[in-house]
Amino acid sequence: MRLAKFPRVALGHLPTPLEPMDRLSEHLGGPRLWVKRDDCTGLSSGGNKTRKLEYLMADALKQGADTIITQGATQSNHARQTAAAAAKLGLACHILLEDRTGSNDASYNMSGNVLLDRLHGASVSKRSGGADMNAEMGAVAETLRDQGKTPYIVPGGGSNETGALGYVNCARELVEQSNAMGLKIDALVHATGSSGTQAGLVAGLAAIESDIHLLGIGVRAPQEKQEAMVYDLAVRTLAHLGSTSKIARSDVRANCSYVGAGYGIPTEGMVNALKLLAEIEGLLFDPVYSGKGLDGLIDLTRKGHFDGMENVVFLHTGGSAALFGYPDTFDLPGYVTD
Repeated sequence: MRLAKFPRVALGHLPTPLEPMDRLSEHLGGPRLWVKRDDCTGLSSGGNKTRKLEYLMADALKQGADTIITQGATQSNHARQTAAAAAKLGLACHILLEDRTGSNDASYNMSGNVLLDRLHGASVSKRSGGADMNAEMGAVAETLRDQGKTPYIVPGGGSNETGALGYVNCARELVEQSNAMGLKIDALVHATGSSGTQAGLVAGLAAIESDIHLLGIGVRAPQEKQEAMVYDLAVRTLAHLGSTSKIARSDVRANCSYVGAGYGIPTEGMVNALKLLAEIEGLLFDPVYSGKGLDGLIDLTRKGHFDGMENVVFLHTGGSAALFGYPDTFDLPGYVTD
């Protein structure tokens, strides 16, 4: 792969750990389950967007930007990490948050990731659900240019050919890690939304000719739309790399049965999955993205989807800060009276 030709700034703690989840494996009775700890990338409590931002922020600096603009849902992990990256590099940051849930809960709208956005010094504004967020970012950029600023727009989720390079690199990193451990990975499972993480992995695995079975668990779009977005971006990412590798449409797989009522809206399966992993593995996931992916992993394992496989890895994309935006979702017991 020709990743070295692309500018990159060091933002993450890489490589991230690859750890067994043996108590979960025993509990489910399927293949041995592992977790790739991209919640440990380090930037503002970590998460998958850090890998993308290493390339996106380097591109912004190369273009002489002094201000970063991005968008996401209210409890956006991407917005938090972008705000932190901008702060680390001395850039201003404007975040546009789309109301995709209609929640009026103060914790959801002001705590969790939103609190951290503001703590990192970003300006935060809201947009109604269904807004054309790309157009909204473009309008903010135009206003800033009129003020003499040089803005750089980071797409939602950091999902374009530049951002996807972070997960091209992750594919290489994971295979090198597993080889060093003498571990043959049969399948890699992860949450998929804006498509950049999955597209980067698809492109990266294709470039190194890996036969790892990759499965995205959708958190927003229907299957056909999700797979089409991933395939299109993966093809564009390989072209951006200058790679001659090919991607078959059948190599892009997304199971979108765990979305529930919509993006950012809790499901019973997500709640049960988060509680289970917190209690038996000591791991925290987020209720919007990684939690629904985890629900998919657990349910599919129980249904025998991975039968015949020995080692399945779940990519932990981080986001536990969002838990504080959902304080009443988990119906936890109060203090115990001694």
